[in-house]
Amino acid sequence: MSVNLSKGQGISLQKSDGGTLTAVRMGLGWQAAPRRGLFGKRTKEIDLDASAVLFADKQPVDVVFFRHLVSDDGSVRHTGDNLVGGAGQGGDDEAILVDLQRVPVHIDQIVFTVNSFTGQTFAEVENAFCRIVDETNGQEMARYTLTGGGQYTAQIMAKVHRSGNGWTMTAIGTPGNGRTFQDLMPTILPHL
Repeated sequence: MSVNLSKGQGISLQKSDGGTLTAVRMGLGWQAAPRRGLFGKRTKEIDLDASAVLFADKQPVDVVFFRHLVSDDGSVRHTGDNLVGGAGQGGDDEAILVDLQRVPVHIDQIVFTVNSFTGQTFAEVENAFCRIVDETNGQEMARYTLTGGGQYTAQIMAKVHRSGNGWTMTAIGTPGNGRTFQDLMPTILPHL
């Protein structure tokens, strides 16, 4: 059963049978919003980019994004850059896979961000979402939907962080501006 998350809401990343999750996927999907033009509706290609910033004691120690597809330790992997988004099928256009059992013990938080590399605002994006999926069985556990558009070009979507012996996901949903995760670092730090 999937949970629709609202800004700031957290969920424990436990399996429904009480076991601990071992691998999760952060999926990102989107479409370009149709725009009215002289010759009817048309869309402009939008390149959103998913990134995962790995933190140890509030310090960034690694990042996975379209120019660095695998974390240095191999526990986090980006499936590849999608330059145009989806055609409305609702699937993941970009995904980041996290092998929670392989994440080094010093990494205590992984923050997921989305940036409009081409510079369009989220007012020009439709059906954008971030979701966490149990990678072992494909079951969606949580979904965060970008709602209301907005005149910003980036979003700090969510974070997974250590909680006792397991992991917890917290939806952040804080807007920002910037083409890459580096531009968002000042906005990310207060959420750690």
